[in-house]
Amino acid sequence: MIDLYSWTTPNGRKVSIMLEECGLEYTSHSINITQDEQFEPSFLKISPNNRIPAIFDHDTGVSMMESGAILMYLAEKTGKFIPTDANNRWAAIEWLMWQMGGLGPMAGQTHHFLKFNRDVSEYAQNRYKNETARLYGVLEKRLADRDYIAEEYSIADMAAWPWVSRYEWQEIDLNKFPAIKEWYVKIAQRPAVQTGYHVPAFTQDIPMP
Repeated sequence: MIDLYSWTTPNGRKVSIMLEECGLEYTSHSINITQDEQFEPSFLKISPNNRIPAIFDHDTGVSMMESGAILMYLAEKTGKFIPTDANNRWAAIEWLMWQMGGLGPMAGQTHHFLKFNRDVSEYAQNRYKNETARLYGVLEKRLADRDYIAEEYSIADMAAWPWVSRYEWQEIDLNKFPAIKEWYVKIAQRPAVQTGYHVPAFTQDIPMP
């Protein structure tokens, strides 16, 4: 049994989708970041950086924070959703790092300035919106000649997909990125994604272009 501490954000959804895809038993615990529950001392013991998601694995005694690390841990634990072919395995890890260091942080800043703090800084709005669009272009090229980021469906897709699911917040027109659009819709139709998207709570239907 795994305890999942999460909220309805792209980073949180990465892990709930992975848990559903792996068929692992887990209990979901809501950490409402809009009410600063991530700063509670009890959560700090599990996530020293005060960020969701985090897990505690009762089978192994492992407590872990950071969504990318959790995806790798669950992939190693189950032997699922990370390629066995060496080249594709490293591609999955490479693109997971791309999401963690690029798409996630830049799209997150785009949400901050376009959706929640519009008109606070025109410079910041343009900077992050343009950089997010550039990163979409990088992913579009990657998916132009393959079905999934690392050839087969993997943790790389599970990491990137929830951030793309907020394309409307980023003012991205997916019709301008046909390869991403096809990839996004295909993954959105997976039953585990449809379930994991709504953990720990339903907020809205999965956005569809």
